[in-house]
Amino acid sequence: MRLVGAALLALMAAVAILPSDQAFARKPKPSEPAEAQVGPPTADKPTTGPLRATYSAMPLAERVGIQSDLIWTGDYNGVTDGEFGDRSIAAVKAFQKRNGGKETGVLTTEERDKLRAAARPRVEQVGWQMIDDQPTGARIGLPTKLVPKSSPGKAGSHWQSTRGEIQVDTFRIAAKGITLTSALEQVKKEPTDRTVAYTVTKPDFFVVSGLQSGVKKFYVRAHVANDEVRGISILYDQAMEGIVEKVVIAMSSAFTPFPTAEIAAEIQRTAPPRRKVDYGTGVIVSAAGDIVTDRQVIDDCAFIVIPGLGNADRIADDKPSNLALLRVYGARSLPPLAIASESGRPGDVTLVGVADPQAQAGGSSVSTARARINTARVVEPSPAPGFSGAAAIDSEGQLAGLVQTKPQVVAGPATTATANQATIVSVETLRDFLKAQKLTPASGRSSADSVKTSVVRVICVRR
Repeated sequence: MRLVGAALLALMAAVAILPSDQAFARKPKPSEPAEAQVGPPTADKPTTGPLRATYSAMPLAERVGIQSDLIWTGDYNGVTDGEFGDRSIAAVKAFQKRNGGKETGVLTTEERDKLRAAARPRVEQVGWQMIDDQPTGARIGLPTKLVPKSSPGKAGSHWQSTRGEIQVDTFRIAAKGITLTSALEQVKKEPTDRTVAYTVTKPDFFVVSGLQSGVKKFYVRAHVANDEVRGISILYDQAMEGIVEKVVIAMSSAFTPFPTAEIAAEIQRTAPPRRKVDYGTGVIVSAAGDIVTDRQVIDDCAFIVIPGLGNADRIADDKPSNLALLRVYGARSLPPLAIASESGRPGDVTLVGVADPQAQAGGSSVSTARARINTARVVEPSPAPGFSGAAAIDSEGQLAGLVQTKPQVVAGPATTATANQATIVSVETLRDFLKAQKLTPASGRSSADSVKTSVVRVICVRR
């Protein structure tokens, strides 16, 4: 009991400075679920009034950041999609009123700074991060300090607190003709010990909550599109209801089941300009001079150089996987990377790559870095510049995949900016790519030291 009590106290301390119940919604009646007071977060229709031009002129990432911060200050309960309508504007006005400002519906620079400052401690306290969940394709907000343990889920990804008081699962159901109704019935009945207390259905999504096993509360949100249902499920002890429900609101609002092309365009628009000379890593996959790298490393290159081997030609690339195949002509007896039949397990890995010259005082040596791959195949921490295209080797000497870095919009309390996120391309994807190019990779296991001989620097020169 002491251990359980200590765990609960630690979790309560982690969110002690979250907004009060009154800030998020009125105090619930004993028999009334929190979702019934605040309603499930829904998209806000774009405003048609004079404020439309003001918000349309703002970058998408900034609009998303404002909505995200307003959730954490308890002013907004809606989807963080950047669409500003009556609900978002009312939230802005509520924040302005509470802080003694004029209720214009548009934040001044000073008010925006105040909003960031108000949201920052609450976000940092729970370790809030926006994560691209690769098993489902959804984008989620995750309180990483509350659910630090990750593992593969039954139909997506799974996170939980140290002792399992809080559990988060993503799921994906793909079937021809699947409907929201059939998915809802499945969620209500599985597991069989669920008692549903509250349900809301809309044309494209549903929210359902209640009790599980008689002692835990659950909350499920799911969306349907193109014969596919993507959802998030949150399970937590009733003893933590006053703490976790606040975070549930933020997670439900941040859940983006089908990220739009607009977000991808915003990432591209806000990304810093590409350097004239860029550096990445490639891995040798044939003795005759075939090299695989991250496609983004060699975008818009006038020519590509592999130091020690000469110029390389781009032979093929694949946008879905972001892999590219290079070839150095005239090469002989190069040591190809040994590729196992399947990806290594998520967990601790050794990254083998060639860091950017600026990251190694002008050097060009192959180096290693310790990292961890979570169940969403995200590399933590992100490696040094130049490691895009690097090999990841697990503790058993098996290739876990290739590193790729990509920009992502990060809506945080202090800034809303573009950052680089490192992910892993699976061995299976790599094998399929090579097979399509009629290449048969070397098989077997490797050690970090032996992989060094198969790793090369890739230099991209742009005009």
